[in-house]
Amino acid sequence: MSAKDFEILRQHMLVEISAGILHVSDILGKATLDERVMAAMGNVPRHEFVPIELQPYAYANIPLPIGFEKTISQPFIVALMTDLLEIRADDVVLEIGTGLGYQAAILAQLARKVYSMEIIEELARQAKQRLRRQGCANIEIKIGNGYHGWSEHAPFDKVILTAAPDLIPPPLLHQLKAGGRMVVPAGLPDAQQLVLVEKNGDGKVTTKEILQVRFSQLEETEPGITSN
Repeated sequence: MSAKDFEILRQHMLVEISAGILHVSDILGKATLDERVMAAMGNVPRHEFVPIELQPYAYANIPLPIGFEKTISQPFIVALMTDLLEIRADDVVLEIGTGLGYQAAILAQLARKVYSMEIIEELARQAKQRLRRQGCANIEIKIGNGYHGWSEHAPFDKVILTAAPDLIPPPLLHQLKAGGRMVVPAGLPDAQQLVLVEKNGDGKVTTKEILQVRFSQLEETEPGITSN
């Protein structure tokens, strides 16, 4: 497929995302996503973050397998989760579950710095290569169990998980800055909810369930799963 073909498919993806947001506008309290988020979704070549044989399907609004029984989330979910974070240009963001790096590439368009953790070494290695090819210089990747976060660089303005713990991990709550936001799929495998976590200036945490989702599970101890 040509670059023009991919561009046409990417524009169609943006239309589908916008249509999906309309369906959940009552929950979100708005009918459109932030323009910066939509621009990032339009700028990042999603086909560069899926296995080559799946590139023709990269812009379909479905999750796709990336190996190791993991998937890249559907574009609608990526856009929604990114929008919920309300990323500012000077933010430092922690991502748990790098996968092949697509979500990190989106975050890197919006934030000053992205720290991303991936427990599967081969996925992390491939993600580094793919992100390097796209010129994403403000992303640092670490191989490790994301449940425990990345304390050396804490606190973080924003935290996003692309794997689902049963309960929101206390270490990640601790590493979230006062005034920060976290977006996390949480719950048992058949009853996961996408949750928005906010920590106010006094450190008080509030949560809001957004919609039902299905992600790979995040385990508390090695070996765990942190990619979706």
